[in-house]
Amino acid sequence: MADPTGREAVAAVWRIESARIVGALARYTGDFALAEDLAQEALAEALVTWPREGVPRHPAGWLLTVGRRRAIDAFRRRSALDDRYTVLARDLGEGGIASGSVPADPVRDAGDVLWDPDQIDDDMLALMFVSCHPVLSREARVALTLRVVGGLTSDEIARAFLVPTATVQARITRAKKILGAARVPFAVPPARERAERLGAVLSVIYLIFTEGSSASSGDDLIRLDLASEAQRLARVLARLVPDEPEVHGLLALLELTAARFPARTGPDGEPVLLEHQDRRRWDRAAIRRGRAALARAERAGRGLGAYGLQAAIAECHAVAPSVDATDWERVVLIYEALGRLAPSPVVDLNRAVALSMARGPAAALSIVDELTATEALAGSHLLPGVRGELLTRLGRTGEARAELELAVRLCGNKRERAVLERKLADLG
Repeated sequence: MADPTGREAVAAVWRIESARIVGALARYTGDFALAEDLAQEALAEALVTWPREGVPRHPAGWLLTVGRRRAIDAFRRRSALDDRYTVLARDLGEGGIASGSVPADPVRDAGDVLWDPDQIDDDMLALMFVSCHPVLSREARVALTLRVVGGLTSDEIARAFLVPTATVQARITRAKKILGAARVPFAVPPARERAERLGAVLSVIYLIFTEGSSASSGDDLIRLDLASEAQRLARVLARLVPDEPEVHGLLALLELTAARFPARTGPDGEPVLLEHQDRRRWDRAAIRRGRAALARAERAGRGLGAYGLQAAIAECHAVAPSVDATDWERVVLIYEALGRLAPSPVVDLNRAVALSMARGPAAALSIVDELTATEALAGSHLLPGVRGELLTRLGRTGEARAELELAVRLCGNKRERAVLERKLADLG
């Protein structure tokens, strides 16, 4: 009789072990795209077999064994094809083509498959570097990372980013083709390339978390599944490269930001602004983890990077008993340092907000006006939203109303838009 829990077991094992399985298959085959396809074939076979025959004693070993057997089948087919090409070339007088070799079958009983911890770490790290390779577009890096490292299905990724499943599948397929065409090896890059490539990995994890913590569109302000996956990836990376301070800086930022999630929304999912949040609901364990990760980044003695500086700002909020008691002057100084290290209009906008809290709205308005003049954030609701807030505090109600109306029109998230509409209504 079929086991109705079999499919649930497949999903659970896949989410936990998929990256290790893909990594092991990529090392075994030397072909990243083939490894991902083989892992998906093993998953499909498990979805059929486990509900019917029961969950195997070693589920991850079972999946890896099936993947390896499929790889051997593929090698044998390729070898047979190469043999046919050799015969054809000889008949045509063009010389022989060396036939492909069939590897010895290393597959043992699934229950005896051994996982070497050091090799797993290398495989996982290589998997992250390949999935986030600079030859891929940002969208492709995110989709591929969530698929092969996070173990999410195409449907889950599509739901998270509110795009059609076919779009996600196309991105993943194209990404694998690009990696193959570029002959990207499945390996941890050499030391001279690692720092540059590590930045791409950190950027992808940060992008995933950002979309989860402040959804750009849709009905929910926070997508916990996406944010939690980014936190998990950051923890894995911190374990794999413990000597890189910026990895710990990113982990600190994610932990300290996620600590506020329980208080950021009300009972009906409506946003709760920082000044109105019940800080007793903040996750103190996450704050401790975040501060510990930030301290580890600082102990490296190289100075904080961009993620570490953002984590330092988040720490200022985490330790303050209230908005008014926050060390806003320190926040402004850190934003100034961040602006020099990683300049961006969003950093300037956040610095303006901090400056308005430290020295009043008039001090901040000039920065916001400069950003408006440069059209650096054209199309974003953030700039008119902040400008409308500053103008409201300055008593310039008519101008504030125009800015908030623009912010409402530009805002793609239903929950954030409701906050802006309430601010408009409060103007009278």
